[in-house]
Amino acid sequence: MLERMADAMALRGPDDCGIWVDDAGIGLAHRRLSILDLSPAGHQPMACHAGRYVLALNGEIYNHQDLRRELATAQAVPHWHGHSDTETLLAGFVAWGIRATIERCIGMFAFAVWDRKDHVLTLGRDRLGEKPLYYGWQGAGERASFLFGSDLNALKVHPAFAANVDRDALCLLMRHNCIPAPHSIYRGVFKLLPAHLLRVSLKRREPVLEAYWSLADVAVAGVHTPFEGTASQATDALEQLLCSAVRQQMVADVPLGAFLSGGIDSSTVVALMQAQADRPIKTFSIGFEEEGYDEAQHARAVARHLGTEHTELYVTPQQAMDIIPRLPRLYSEPFADSSQIPTFLVSQLARGQVTVSLSGDAGDELFGGYNRYRLAQKRWETISLLPGGARKLAVYGIRSLSPAVWNALLRPLGSIKSRSHRPINLGDRLHKGANLLSVRGIDELYLRHVTHWEPEGFVIGGEEPSTCLRGKPLPLPGLDAVQRMMALDTITYLPDDILVKVDRAAMGVSLETRVPFLDHRVVEFAWRIPQSMKLRDGVGKWILRRVLYRHVPRNLIERPKMGFGVPIDSWLRGPLRDWAETLLAESRLRQDGYFNPTPIRQKWAEHSSGQRNWQYHLWDVLMFQAWLDSRRSTSGASEHEHERVEAV
Repeated sequence: MLERMADAMALRGPDDCGIWVDDAGIGLAHRRLSILDLSPAGHQPMACHAGRYVLALNGEIYNHQDLRRELATAQAVPHWHGHSDTETLLAGFVAWGIRATIERCIGMFAFAVWDRKDHVLTLGRDRLGEKPLYYGWQGAGERASFLFGSDLNALKVHPAFAANVDRDALCLLMRHNCIPAPHSIYRGVFKLLPAHLLRVSLKRREPVLEAYWSLADVAVAGVHTPFEGTASQATDALEQLLCSAVRQQMVADVPLGAFLSGGIDSSTVVALMQAQADRPIKTFSIGFEEEGYDEAQHARAVARHLGTEHTELYVTPQQAMDIIPRLPRLYSEPFADSSQIPTFLVSQLARGQVTVSLSGDAGDELFGGYNRYRLAQKRWETISLLPGGARKLAVYGIRSLSPAVWNALLRPLGSIKSRSHRPINLGDRLHKGANLLSVRGIDELYLRHVTHWEPEGFVIGGEEPSTCLRGKPLPLPGLDAVQRMMALDTITYLPDDILVKVDRAAMGVSLETRVPFLDHRVVEFAWRIPQSMKLRDGVGKWILRRVLYRHVPRNLIERPKMGFGVPIDSWLRGPLRDWAETLLAESRLRQDGYFNPTPIRQKWAEHSSGQRNWQYHLWDVLMFQAWLDSRRSTSGASEHEHERVEAV
């Protein structure tokens, strides 16, 4: 059974497979992508030198050599069999205990360790949530099994796995385009929260969760005890920390490279890599011929200046769309951030030459890069000036006319185009503005910015769980509106969307990705940097730009933010239209019984006719429908129909 479960996630570790079973009723399986210590000395699951702990580790401990030196100082060094970080971690568990060891670690990881003495299983996840870890009891009574793993596909192999769709989690998917931790698409199966340890045993079946680090605490402490030096000193300190993070993450016994979009974040990572390398760094980017979606030209210019060994691929629409049938298997639960497609394609491109790739993710969350931060703040400042009655009247007036009627009325203004030179649907913009006018505070405005569907009355039989964005607000004393949004993004959007997208896409081609900005020392310092050094004169990431401009000329970087997307809106009206129509057919939606078909059909009609752009809303539904199709093909329609009827 363990072998079959491990084989279900073979792409996450194609180089080796290890199985370990204990008479106490615990089994561990590990698939290995060999990065450090390629010899058999790095084989997992691995037992410690004292025989007490057995560990399966996914990820990398970047400072493990420092931990070995600390163990030597404490005279707690075993006889080393190899130079893997797994062996280092086990020695730390013996010398210091599990939590104290993890608190010393700099890295990205998910792990399971069995204590053979106390018969306790401990699961752990890194501070920011780079590596995934699912868990949960499945089955009933004495036949129940506690399942855990890096991939839902592995858990589904076990005969106790029930595979019942959690309609409450489906509500979250429709709001956020992803399912935030601790929820998963299956009832009774959860995601371990970032920066948490979980302990469970046969004597104490209810899992006990413990946080060993907190981004919320880091943010509050940083704002209350800010860096007091000059801007130049702050820039020096940030560059030094980033150089250290990049240097540690460049350690590998296999070929290594980096994703390069030509934007501020990835360009900074690549510049600091190249500055510390003795040969050209391998860099990778993809481009699209569609106007407004091509960043490859900017990446090429940065690569030329830094002298990297650059590879780029211009992707045809057909190449991109060929990825769509693979998405349900890659992500193992429905996931609807459409930039998953270019992320997979650039990972596939990189894997042709390297086994590890660094990326520039998290720069926006840490240094105020998202446009929505400034937009939300300005909008709330404007909205709050209007009395409540005036706002209600304005909302009523706007919604009394359809977007099409507004477009007809505003046609004399001429054709207004966006930065990507596509016409702007003014009626659509007015209706979206009306939604914002009805908010009562900055938190509600932020929620509107990150909301796709309002699930109530839309997801049949589902009740949206409370989250820190809705129902259970995080206490973040001392943070202003923008800082609060940055903290919430780092706690929610970053691990639940961005890092899921990157990890699953990259591991789907057996590529390890590393994120220097998520070194927790960088994160903690970033929160101490005064906000005036992040957002200045309406421009985000001011201090990060100062670091980058020491390596790359300003004129190669300064341009409007584009993001990393694909033209899903036009594809749904063109080459993807038949595929979408099949999945969104009213008869099919009613038969499946998960959604109220009326708003879906209305949005599909408006989108396909070009009246409005509902690409994000429709992609949410399409990814769930495609995932349902994948379930049918692997488990059979009869099982799906039984689950549907039982849930309804």
